[in-house]
Amino acid sequence: MFPTLWKKFSALALVAVFAGAGAGLFVPVNAAQAQPGAAVRALPDFTDLVEQVGPSVVNIRTLERVSPGSNVAMEGMDEDMLEFLRRFGFPVPNAPRQQKPQRPQPQEEQPVGLGSGFILTSDGYVMTNAHVVEGADEVIVTLTDKREFKARIIGSDKRTDVALVKINATGLPAVKIGDVGRIKVGEWVIAIGSPFGLENSVTAGIVSAKQRDTGDYVPFIQTDVAINPGNSGGPLINMRGEVVGINSQIYSRSGGYMGISFAIPIDEAMRVSEQLRATGRVIRGRIGVQIGPVSKDVAESIGLGKPMGALVTGVEAGSPADKAGMEPGDIITRFDGKVIDKVSDLPRLVGSTKPGTRSTITVFRRGKTRDLSVLVAEVEPDEPVAKAGEREDKPSSAAQQLGLAVRPLTEAQKKELKLRGGVLVTQAVGPAARAGLREGDIILALANVEIASVKDFEAALARADKGKPLNVLFRRGEWVQYTLIRPAK
Repeated sequence: MFPTLWKKFSALALVAVFAGAGAGLFVPVNAAQAQPGAAVRALPDFTDLVEQVGPSVVNIRTLERVSPGSNVAMEGMDEDMLEFLRRFGFPVPNAPRQQKPQRPQPQEEQPVGLGSGFILTSDGYVMTNAHVVEGADEVIVTLTDKREFKARIIGSDKRTDVALVKINATGLPAVKIGDVGRIKVGEWVIAIGSPFGLENSVTAGIVSAKQRDTGDYVPFIQTDVAINPGNSGGPLINMRGEVVGINSQIYSRSGGYMGISFAIPIDEAMRVSEQLRATGRVIRGRIGVQIGPVSKDVAESIGLGKPMGALVTGVEAGSPADKAGMEPGDIITRFDGKVIDKVSDLPRLVGSTKPGTRSTITVFRRGKTRDLSVLVAEVEPDEPVAKAGEREDKPSSAAQQLGLAVRPLTEAQKKELKLRGGVLVTQAVGPAARAGLREGDIILALANVEIASVKDFEAALARADKGKPLNVLFRRGEWVQYTLIRPAK
């Protein structure tokens, strides 16, 4: 195949060259010689950069504790069907020979994720992506000298996809932090990481765009540096050897690199990491409005002049914006004097404002501008990522026998769903899966006992008769229904 293609390519190339030469379009190999005084731009050499920054880049792998021989697909299958398959010689991978082990089985650590990171401080603070460490029971950091350390998750922020972990080591080679404001479109940058587990891989490209709005909380740096699974959390490095971003996302229709990559600007990541290091979470401001873009036609028709600002499409009752007198249809043009050029600017400015701050919002309403004074409130915190080795949502032995794992609902979820209590199902396998329960369901009652918290859930399980079917009242979407979890025989 390849020789045939090469012959075709060679023939086409020769035709192109001779056709171009005949038409007077032949270009010399050294174009600079043909144009006296033209600057010669050689390709950069990245070897010094790699030697300088490479030792500061780490490999991160995450582990999850599972029971030996457990297989989620098999646990959801009826025991009679498993026995049928075994009797007639069909392969049943990892299927247990008996439903109830004679004694508790030790848990095994199973790899669940792979990513990259970089050393932020010489005393062991490492920065990576939140999605790299999310849900991990254990985080292992490997240095370029092959030393391995168990890491502790200091904090994680899903909105910006930034996480901070700590290893017990000193004298580590920390990275230099660059100035994002100095980045120029077209300048060379490199990435170092572990794509597909290939440690210390280096790729290079240019900055394609700055402040790329993808609908997320962060204005990304867009590059054409090759980024693949495993590169997440690794540094984006400029030609001065400074970290200017964290490689976080790619645009892809295939799951692999397609020429467009996105990095979190390092200035935003550093602001997040400072809060994570101080409190373990990020505190953000909110004013309680729903917003949308302002189109060119709307801007001209209402006298705004040009499409700018954020159109208020809804105001939350009792929110700071409501108390300040904001109305649907207002267009927010400034926040504390800063111009709102596009709709995504507003949540970033409000989010970076400390809750309790009195801010001034300029709105355009029916042809006139007016200033409103608003007291910024605090965003409901995300459900924190459990620290490796210290997860609090591990199911009890009774819950494990039913194949259930749950966690509490946040106050925001309760408010949105108009619920007083309940627990969220995070895993449903075995008997729970056979009963029709699945991840995302909300358990409202168990054995005729109302469930307001995980503590109530565990207490109701402890009191229930283990030999009888357990009735469960649960909600899925807008519907509430009963099901029976039948204990395994």
